[in-house]
Amino acid sequence: MTIDLGNIIKTDLRRVWPFEPEFTRWLAETDNLAALGEELGLDLLLIQTEANVGDFNVDILVEEEGTGIKAIIENQLETTDHDHLGKLITYASGHGAGYIIWIFKEVREEHRQAIDWLNEHTTDEVNFFAVKLELWQIGDSKPAPKFDVICRPNEWAKTIKNASGRGEPSEGNLRQLEFWTALHEYGVEHYKDIRFQSPRAQAYMDVSIGSSKAHVTMVIRSQKKIMSCELFISNNKPLFDGLLERKTAIEKEIGMELDWQRLEHAKAARVIISHEFSMEDLDRRIDYFNWLLKNISSFKRVFARHVKEVEQSL
Repeated sequence: MTIDLGNIIKTDLRRVWPFEPEFTRWLAETDNLAALGEELGLDLLLIQTEANVGDFNVDILVEEEGTGIKAIIENQLETTDHDHLGKLITYASGHGAGYIIWIFKEVREEHRQAIDWLNEHTTDEVNFFAVKLELWQIGDSKPAPKFDVICRPNEWAKTIKNASGRGEPSEGNLRQLEFWTALHEYGVEHYKDIRFQSPRAQAYMDVSIGSSKAHVTMVIRSQKKIMSCELFISNNKPLFDGLLERKTAIEKEIGMELDWQRLEHAKAARVIISHEFSMEDLDRRIDYFNWLLKNISSFKRVFARHVKEVEQSL
């Protein structure tokens, strides 16, 4: 019996985007930024294309949803060159970017080494990504883009470098990073509905719900021996109040009572559930992962809709 299979063919980028501004407009579309962000572990929201930096323009200026950290994207549908490497630094400083993303057709070895060097020798507030773009098709199918991350920040190295003024690692930071890295690996395999951030050496990991006003987050508080899932609203009391009016419906959908904290003396507000937790109890780690991921998935599903509806009514 003969099985008829197609051949995977690599397509030249210039056949689809003869000019780089055409690619910039394509990448700036919401779904395409989301596809790039998924490979990077970032939730990217468009701010502007062709954003000014003096006499120059960065191709795309975005921000990370939930944190507001700015990111620049520089496109080069050719092999990397020194000119674009210099532009990356100029644009990043001009916009105070925390993420610098270079997309290209091919990367020269000296430029790959330069990006790795920058990631190793800058603080954890500055992160460089080098991304190879390819187009593939099967037979006469439409070409499909594929982002291949060649260089990314080494969070372990940056944590070790920046954890203290002496350059020695903070044990707490390293354990946080190790915990989130293990949770990330477990979650990618078992919870397909969650798009994860890159693990970082901090007490929380955010998850986007498609709003710039609120996000859900998983938090570990080692000293208090608790972990929590939260809806975090940074500076929008009317949004919190609108959700509070829906308290009964929201809690019914999630299946439990929630702790609604308006935080009267702070700009932020949150809705939270907590569970006992011990960083030292490795035998229960999978149980911890499942509690966090099950509940954050429920928070994401329920609050995404209610936040959107309340925002539209304000």
